[in-house]
Amino acid sequence: MAVSVTLPALGESVTEGTVTRWLKAEGERVEADEPLLEVSTDKVDTEIPAPAAGILSAIKVAEDETVEVGAELALIDDGTGAPAAAPAAEAPAAEAPTAEPQPEPAAAPAPEAPAAAPAGGAEGTPGAGTGSTGASGTEVLLPALGESVTEGTVTRWLKEVGEEVSADEPLLEVSTDKVDTEIPAPASGTLLEIVVGEDETAEVGAKLAVIGAKGAAPAAAPAPAAPAPAAEPAPAPAPAPAPAAAAPAPAPAPAPAPAPAPAAAPAPVTPAPAAGEGEGAYVTPLVRKLAAENGVDLATVKGTGVGGRIRKQDVLAAAEAAKAAAPAPAAAPAAAAKAPVIEASPLRGQTVKMPRIRKAIGDNMMKALHGQAQLTSVVEVDITAIMRMRNKAKDAFAQREGVKLSPMPFFVKAAVQALKAHPVINARINEDEGTITYFDTENVGIAVDSEKGLMTPVIKDAGDLNIAGIARKTADLAGKVRANKITPDELSGATFTISNTGSRGALFDTVIVPPNQVGILGIGATVKRPVVINHPDLGETIAVRDMTYLALSYDHRLVDGADAARYLTTVKQFLEAAEFETEIGL
Repeated sequence: MAVSVTLPALGESVTEGTVTRWLKAEGERVEADEPLLEVSTDKVDTEIPAPAAGILSAIKVAEDETVEVGAELALIDDGTGAPAAAPAAEAPAAEAPTAEPQPEPAAAPAPEAPAAAPAGGAEGTPGAGTGSTGASGTEVLLPALGESVTEGTVTRWLKEVGEEVSADEPLLEVSTDKVDTEIPAPASGTLLEIVVGEDETAEVGAKLAVIGAKGAAPAAAPAPAAPAPAAEPAPAPAPAPAPAAAAPAPAPAPAPAPAPAPAAAPAPVTPAPAAGEGEGAYVTPLVRKLAAENGVDLATVKGTGVGGRIRKQDVLAAAEAAKAAAPAPAAAPAAAAKAPVIEASPLRGQTVKMPRIRKAIGDNMMKALHGQAQLTSVVEVDITAIMRMRNKAKDAFAQREGVKLSPMPFFVKAAVQALKAHPVINARINEDEGTITYFDTENVGIAVDSEKGLMTPVIKDAGDLNIAGIARKTADLAGKVRANKITPDELSGATFTISNTGSRGALFDTVIVPPNQVGILGIGATVKRPVVINHPDLGETIAVRDMTYLALSYDHRLVDGADAARYLTTVKQFLEAAEFETEIGL
């Protein structure tokens, strides 16, 4: 029975997503909940898991295609439809008895018999990947992925047609304008058909794929019989090229093998020359980063994915092979310890496809920058007392709370307390209504750097949390972002944002105010340097202090320079007072 893989709801207001990469090719086995494809939205990229185990029989949404939430992305044959699939493959032979007594000599009648078969048997033997097959099994549907999300885009199939998939195994990845996520397989079996190909967009509830009984022939099997002179090699698409060479009649069989999915047609036929295609094939940022970290030249890697695409497994295998072949050079970097070697990035000289999440980030930044009157004010803060306090408490704090005590929670605490006194910074301009909303809660977005780009999960009601609560929530959200487990709802609803630009050494930054907000606080790097201070006994003196810059970017349509200065001064006073002993257990 075919299980439909659909684009799930990926978050509030997310109505569609784009398929960025299929992790499985048609004909491959997929397990339930196994990542099947990657989907991108204007908010985040995510993996969609297979809803059932089976063979990926058809990919309905190709890579780079956009579909609405609920749209059908592919079909998985869970094996329960095997009896129906087998007779279908034999149908052409039954309808053309004249071809049976002379399978080899009658080369001319052979193509005619299968040609007629699809016309009369199209209902029972649809081609995989066409988006309108009759593969029977469990349908994989695009689930609801969040409030107001109506569509999603298949970014990657994690299983190919013909592969086995287990229930709840990630089957595909779907992207919306809020988040990327994996869609699990609803049942175990064989992925018979992928209805929605990578990069195709489907609506919520749409059939994505079909999963049949384990071992069932994928819906793609009958398709090769249409153009091929002989239908015998069709039940086994992958090994078909081998027997095809034995007789002149079946020789063309390798050509129709890719017919299951027009968008990825060459995939089943080109495993050998994949290396040649890999150089020009789309490589995801994750794979490129992995290759750079392991020193793998992507030009030397043979991709095993659809169309010769290089997958994470290919890079890891190449890295392991390189280590086994030349373990000795590993000691070389030791000599250069005093002068770190800066290696050239593999991206040099390349032109690659722009990830959807980068497009989304870019669109949001341009919208924010050109839709507001933005400028930035900066103050200098002495956080020596906080750093000393943190050093004393960090070990006991980590044991008690289960998370590290970084300086970040202190800044968040000071920022949200100051927002309560300066609500003009925690507000929103409603242009259509001509009104201003001053929020009575502090929902703080925390900018997090991830492999896929900048994401901003939100600490809801941050003004009600103490240092420990902020530390736990920050660690939890950052961990979800980096593990690609963040949900759309956790990325929405911010009334103010904080960006720790100093985490990579920047002294300060003129950060851009996000849409629908009027302020964002940038935290610079903490630097020890000599500063003139007022000592209670020595008066004015020079001392080495821990100093940092706080930069507030704001929308001048609502916030004046004096408002920004007053807010920053309040934050500065709160931090320099450093009255956090009780909250951190001192």
